[in-house]
Amino acid sequence: MNSSVKEKKLISAVIYLHNDEDRIVPFLKKIVHVLEINFESFEIIIVNDCSYDDSVEKLKKDEFLKNYNISIINMSIRQGLEVSMTAGIDLSMGDFVYEFDDLTLDYKETLITKAYHHIVSGFDIVSVAPTSDNSFVSRVFYQIFNRFSKSRYKLRSERFRILSRRAINRAYSISKAIPYRKALYANSGLKMDAITYLKLSDENVTSKKEKSVFRNRMALNSIIIYTNLAFKIAIGITILLFCITMFSGIYAFVIYFSNQKPIEGWTTTMLLMSGSFSGLFFILAIIIKYLSLIVELIYSKKTYLVESVERI
Repeated sequence: MNSSVKEKKLISAVIYLHNDEDRIVPFLKKIVHVLEINFESFEIIIVNDCSYDDSVEKLKKDEFLKNYNISIINMSIRQGLEVSMTAGIDLSMGDFVYEFDDLTLDYKETLITKAYHHIVSGFDIVSVAPTSDNSFVSRVFYQIFNRFSKSRYKLRSERFRILSRRAINRAYSISKAIPYRKALYANSGLKMDAITYLKLSDENVTSKKEKSVFRNRMALNSIIIYTNLAFKIAIGITILLFCITMFSGIYAFVIYFSNQKPIEGWTTTMLLMSGSFSGLFFILAIIIKYLSLIVELIYSKKTYLVESVERI
């Protein structure tokens, strides 16, 4: 491609890294290739979330990568995907920012530029996602999240996304600490869209128990923060127990004025128990609502630790 048709916008690519020594260099070379032939200027930010393998050493030893503007952020301690990506986005300077939090390359490289052209057509957030995800846990999580989320945009498993600078600024104006970026973007009020594709192969898909620990915790936190599931559960139990209370009252009234003789104290005990539990769960529902507001205030703080930033 001739350099005269390259896009003039500054592009940033933020890549999450944790113990991916076998994939990071090939993955990065493909990203560099795509960005180089399509954009006049770009930067790449690799967020090293305390890798203890040879991931960083392999990056530094590769002579080809030394010709490009590549920075490595070394996190002080293992802090997980969301916090680490936030650190990378803070360092980015691009008009548009790619987020690569998954090194799986089961899509055509042309989707990277397709996502850019799609976002400049009138969107602020564009994600690239496979048409299907093999993970049962992921499917269940997204079904629950989308069912109770307040956003009109539905979340799904994604390979990467591209954001406008306006989307990043909007997200950080809502919350400086981001427990789940995809949910925050969906609740930003800006235009989103998704490009779907059929997987080329599953040979690069790997399962990492260490990463799943953080993501399972993140999933629970996200459901609590961005959905009203807990509140609805408490209200549902309250209504159920209230119905039991009403049924017990009617039953006690019928028994009292009939010729039947139930066990002494049964009706009053049932009324007391069901009524008490109804009140208890109603109070819990109110507490959950207030706690959700407190959680939102807590997540307005910025929380990540960076050890160093270096160039390849």
